[in-house]
Amino acid sequence: MPQSSSPVVATATEPDGAPRIAVLDILRGIAILGILFMNINDMGQSMTASFDDIRHLGWSAADRIVWWVREVLAMGTARGVLEMLFGAGMVILTERFAVQAEESVVLRRYFTRNVILLLFGLVHVFVLLWPGDILHTYGLAALVAFLFRELRPRALLFLGSSMAVFFLIGGGMSYSADRSNVQAVRRVEQRQHLHRPLTQADRAVLAQATERQNQRATVAAETRARITAEDKARTGTFATWAAEQWRTFSFMEAQGFEVLFVWEAAATMLIGAGLFRLGVLQGLRSAQFYGVMTGICYAIGVPLRLLEAYEGTRFAAAPQISMATTEVARLAMTLGHVGLVNLLVTTALGTTLLRPFIAAGRTALSIYVAQTLICLWVLYPPFLLALYGRMSWAGLMVTAVLVNAALLIGANLWVRWFRIAPVEWAWRSLIEQRALRWRHGGGGAIA
Repeated sequence: MPQSSSPVVATATEPDGAPRIAVLDILRGIAILGILFMNINDMGQSMTASFDDIRHLGWSAADRIVWWVREVLAMGTARGVLEMLFGAGMVILTERFAVQAEESVVLRRYFTRNVILLLFGLVHVFVLLWPGDILHTYGLAALVAFLFRELRPRALLFLGSSMAVFFLIGGGMSYSADRSNVQAVRRVEQRQHLHRPLTQADRAVLAQATERQNQRATVAAETRARITAEDKARTGTFATWAAEQWRTFSFMEAQGFEVLFVWEAAATMLIGAGLFRLGVLQGLRSAQFYGVMTGICYAIGVPLRLLEAYEGTRFAAAPQISMATTEVARLAMTLGHVGLVNLLVTTALGTTLLRPFIAAGRTALSIYVAQTLICLWVLYPPFLLALYGRMSWAGLMVTAVLVNAALLIGANLWVRWFRIAPVEWAWRSLIEQRALRWRHGGGGAIA
């Protein structure tokens, strides 16, 4: 397996001795900044509306353009890259520890690492009031993925595809059933149009269609009520805002979303572990390989994403095939992004353009928390700037660009003077049970 000659594939180490691979940091940096494009609409507008009534966030021509770009290129892919990198990290860290200690020590250390991450996530939810936190989910998912760490790469990839297969089968069956219902109703309506007598089966079809329509109307009314209540609470007092954030998290837990989130994350981590062992994530394959990988993945992902976006903007109760293809599309687009980054770092221009993201990757946890502090606690709470509900899709995405630009600059300045970012320092110091050193020995720039 040939190794790339790109300088950004070089390795470095953290204060606790953990290895760093620059191309993985680039991917992590791009992904953690990309997360804000997924979160800022839930911070600056109704989280309920973001999922169930996207027009509530504004639907001008500019809003539609940025929504389509976000939906096709970014939806779920930043999360996917981070999940794959967690899988790669699992391989790196457990193999490193295994060289130094026996199996029980490896298990205990990895368990401790992810339990602390889980606790950080719960602080993010209940203290910083962000119900969309991913840290606690990744902490749980990493413990699940760890059970399968010794599988061969192909087995990891196969098992990691489990959610995509589940959605293909379940969503395909649901789509087929919905189409059958629609066709049955059309046949009965045609009989009515021709003034033919209806059979008992025909009347049952119409009754079921009416019941489904009533159920959709009930759900729509409940959604509008939740959006109204959320908007009111999040523009009220600190108490109403905090209570609403906690209620949103509790609602998602009660609906069983956490199980799906953990399954998705653990499965994608296994894919990441498999790809790392094959040398794909870390840039060890040829430029030709990454070119082909990128082309194939985008050829699959982009059409599926366009279809998904189209079905999401029909705003009609029609069967949607994208229910079946959504996870395949997410994985394909994620792998396309991974391939593109690894292809770019084989060129001088690509290396120059991507190098600033190394710093973002090395400070990813701190950037993630900073995004919450800036957006949720400065821009959009019912105090300070109090901009909740005042920005549409376009304004939210522009704000995300500006916030990310500031954080990227800040990350590059930080790593010139410090060896480790604040949240990373707290996390790793707790793991190591000692305070790690902050500053560079000579205060030099990033390698």
